[in-house]
Amino acid sequence: MRRVLSSMAMAQHISRRSLLAAAAATPLAFAAKKVPVGLELFSVRDELKQDLMGTVKRVAKMGYETVEFYSPYTEWSIEQTKDMRKLMDDLKIKCLSTHNSSRALSAESIGKTIELNQILGSKQVVMASAGRVQGLDGWKKVADVLNEASLKLKPAGMRPGFHNHQTEFKPVEGTMPMEVLAKNTDKSVVLQLDVGTCIEAGVDPVAWIKKNPGRIGSMHCKEWSSKGKGYRVLLGEGDAPWKELFKAAESVGGIEHYLVEQEGADIPPFEASEQCLKIFRKLHS
Repeated sequence: MRRVLSSMAMAQHISRRSLLAAAAATPLAFAAKKVPVGLELFSVRDELKQDLMGTVKRVAKMGYETVEFYSPYTEWSIEQTKDMRKLMDDLKIKCLSTHNSSRALSAESIGKTIELNQILGSKQVVMASAGRVQGLDGWKKVADVLNEASLKLKPAGMRPGFHNHQTEFKPVEGTMPMEVLAKNTDKSVVLQLDVGTCIEAGVDPVAWIKKNPGRIGSMHCKEWSSKGKGYRVLLGEGDAPWKELFKAAESVGGIEHYLVEQEGADIPPFEASEQCLKIFRKLHS
């Protein structure tokens, strides 16, 4: 009987120890979560215009895992787009999202947009700007466009998104346009957070992420400083609370990839982009 009790006690002890070990391992598993980091290619826009393929090669060599092409890519032919995909495959770099004009998500153009994004391997087709919008009713119409795009993108394994600037965080008729978009769009619509413009507009980006769980599918890691330089600072040299942002994005935000965006600095764009990647890795570690 004593042996049986001892065995039972031992089993309970082992079981309890296993549960404690599993619980202790959970934070470590979260800390080890791998979220790709890419470069928004607007950061090297002049270089991109001069040498498209060479610029992507150089970005990959820096160690970036993804790139985000912006609206001129929609003017590429199918063959040009296939050539770019081949290059990215050779470089082992991906394109997980694209930055688009509102026209690219319109009923007239979304067919070609889908085709190009499928070739590139993109999963998020982000509206970079809604253009001129009048009043809250105008923003509700933008939400309708995003919802319609969602229905067309879903069969292709993609989602639409919206990228904020300062404008969308400034109240219109007492309500921020970003609140209108968040409330009136399907949960599949990504609210791509531009950190720098959010902070410049006076909004807490961490609170915004927590208010919209699962919606922050991608984030532009752009810095902004209230100490005179604005966007002309490297990552970590401004006002953004990066540690808190990463924690919120990965615990509740639904982040799928980060994108460094460098608006300008006292050093050349390629050098600034490379330095920002090194800083990102230190901040995110």
